[in-house]
Amino acid sequence: MHEVLDRSAVRMNATASNRDDAIRQCGRVLVDVGAVAEPYIEAMLQRERSISTYVGEGFAIPHGYKDGVLRDAICFVRFPGGVDWDGEQVTVCVGIAAGGGGHVKLLSELAEILLDPDRARALREASDVDTVLKELR
Repeated sequence: MHEVLDRSAVRMNATASNRDDAIRQCGRVLVDVGAVAEPYIEAMLQRERSISTYVGEGFAIPHGYKDGVLRDAICFVRFPGGVDWDGEQVTVCVGIAAGGGGHVKLLSELAEILLDPDRARALREASDVDTVLKELR
């Protein structure tokens, strides 16, 4: 995951009014790091409307369809105050941008990390970018 997570794509203290706001913020980070074109944000929202990207333990992994992806990347956006995600509480969003079959590979790698309770807790409780980079790389 080292090659897809840039330090500039980590946000530690975000706030969001709702799920869609949180997804837009993830999409904005991916746009800002040059991973996706602007329309990808709407694709992320459309994807969420078809099936939730909430994966449990306070994590959501919003992503869109491959259209608009300029390069594979992930972003990490932490919402310390939490965000209501269709009745679930999300404190961390890991946004994904990937072309072709890249989503499956990234989702698989993320699942492996998040299924480890110690690593998942370390990410939820991270207070600095270096901790996030260590756990996700």
